Amino acid sequence: MPELMPERLIVFTRFPEPGKTKTRLIPALGEQGAADLQRQMTEHIISTVAVASKRPGLTVGICYEGGDAGLMRDWLGPQFIYRPQGSGNLERRFIEAFEEAFGAGIEAVVIVGSDIPQISADIIQQAFEGLQNNDLVLGPAHDGGYYLIGMQCAAALRANPQLFKGIKWGSGEVLAQTIQIAGALGLSFLLLKSLADIDRPEDLHIWQEVKKSSTH
Repeated sequence: MPELMPERLIVFTRFPEPGKTKTRLIPALGEQGAADLQRQMTEHIISTVAVASKRPGLTVGICYEGGDAGLMRDWLGPQFIYRPQGSGNLERRFIEAFEEAFGAGIEAVVIVGSDIPQISADIIQQAFEGLQNNDLVLGPAHDGGYYLIGMQCAAALRANPQLFKGIKWGSGEVLAQTIQIAGALGLSFLLLKSLADIDRPEDLHIWQEVKKSSTH
């Protein structure tokens, strides 16, 4: 019987402190409303992760901003590995998250954000299955970024940190630039289903639709 490959699913999220989370939605929702949305969407993806985490050999990590490990554990439960995102831009945080997991002996790592309510356990499963035959897996976001990134350990040795250098974070070019760099590094990659993230007031209808469908 083949040995299970150690895998890690990492959720990037933030402690829902009013005024410090989902700031682009504060004009529409207010500070407390934006924090409440952050809390609800994180809890939603954690319920999705709970289904995906039944995959043999998979552990789940929470990379958080704000709060502390105790607050996060009290909020989301003791079953996850908690780690602060650290300082620096998104590039630095991705690099550190991959390095920490691979340094702990993990063979395949997938990182997802907490603001993609349409993500499913099936998509997460597809990401890990894709890493069995590809160096890199990306989940395209409608805004030109990506909501999911996964790498094999062997690929990360030659791609991390180059894969994240020179990216115009927050722009509509993030996915295209990442694919271009991946090609230059000789990485094989798989693209998953394109989904929308919730960043701006015009995105809020997506969350309402997900909430409505989950109650039926």
